[in-house]
Amino acid sequence: MASKPKKSASVETHQSIKEQTAAFLKAGGQIQQVPNGVTGQQKIAGPRQIVLGKPSDNNPR
Repeated sequence: MASKPKKSASVETHQSIKEQTAAFLKAGGQIQQVPNGVTGQQKIAGPRQIVLGKPSDNNPR
């Protein structure tokens, strides 16, 4: 029994993004260019201290 060829996930995703972008632009949205190296993520945690090795009197866990 031959199975139907399936669309790959990347093709479906590509098409979905293309459709969403077209709808966004048609509704009056604008696309901004973000310079390389710029991120929208905020640093939420400070440095972490990792203790390696077995627990001892000087190094309790």
